[in-house]
Amino acid sequence: MRELRIRVLAGVFAVAGILSWAGARLWNSVGTLPSVPLAAPVVLALIAAVLLSTALSIRARLKAQRDRNPGAKGVDPLMAARAVVFGQASALVAALVSGMYGGTGVFLLESLDIPARRDQAIYAGFSVLAGIAVIVAAIFLERVCRLPEDDDRNTGATSTA
Repeated sequence: MRELRIRVLAGVFAVAGILSWAGARLWNSVGTLPSVPLAAPVVLALIAAVLLSTALSIRARLKAQRDRNPGAKGVDPLMAARAVVFGQASALVAALVSGMYGGTGVFLLESLDIPARRDQAIYAGFSVLAGIAVIVAAIFLERVCRLPEDDDRNTGATSTA
């Protein structure tokens, strides 16, 4: 499995942000602007929490297995691979969504004197922060699930188990 590339995530974020900013300008010329839902940062934060708790759980189980603790519950390689795929998909979607809300938030910075737009800009900012938290948690999960032999050979593709 290939590991996440920060450049790809940053590129997705930047392209989505630019397109969202341009779309917000165009939509505003019509007279309205799509709103940033209050649930957006909450959902992204929940996904980040799930990814982080999964990574911490797998890390603790791997440590117990390495230390040969009696009764240590091992990590199923298929479950770890599924967790990594979930993390990678979450990171890509979070980069896209954060870029969209970031572009909208940058557009909304022009009109912070209007209370409704100020609230939307705040929601957009929190959505970007929560999206970054998803990306960080996904990268941490990917690092936790890396096979020990992956550290020895530095090839482009890495396996996870």
